Amino acid sequence: MTPREQVLAQLDAMGIPYTLEEHPAVFTIEEMEKLGINQRGEVCKNLFLRDQKGKRHFLVVLPGEKRADLEALHQQLGSSKLGFASAQRLERFLGLHQGEVTPMGVLNDHEHAVEVVFDRQLAQFPLLGVHPNDNTATLWMTFDNIRRVVEQNGNSIQYVTL
Repeated sequence: MTPREQVLAQLDAMGIPYTLEEHPAVFTIEEMEKLGINQRGEVCKNLFLRDQKGKRHFLVVLPGEKRADLEALHQQLGSSKLGFASAQRLERFLGLHQGEVTPMGVLNDHEHAVEVVFDRQLAQFPLLGVHPNDNTATLWMTFDNIRRVVEQNGNSIQYVTL
């Protein structure tokens, strides 16, 4: 089963409604906008970060147009300074590669080591777009259902205002 098929099977098993939109591989929000993928809803920006000592890992999910202020973020999370995690850490913790970062990656985090951080503003959008663990499609879902996937997987959730 491909990573995408595993995500879709999990969503189906949970009874979570979604729409799947296939498209060419995209690596940035800008590429998604050029293809018009953002016409259906708000495409999420997803960042995989680590603290200064590499002991805590965070998957930060925010509206696509927002910039992540890492200084404000580390203060709100009560962590040491934050930086981007390496491609090796991304694969080890979430089973993903660069350009594929998504909240659905927690389904690969069997040890629940990654803390998921949602920007509070996400709850206001009727539909959010996230990758299904590959960057050749976008899943359209509600914020509540994305949060439900994370909660059911057992990862901790924090909310921030960026």
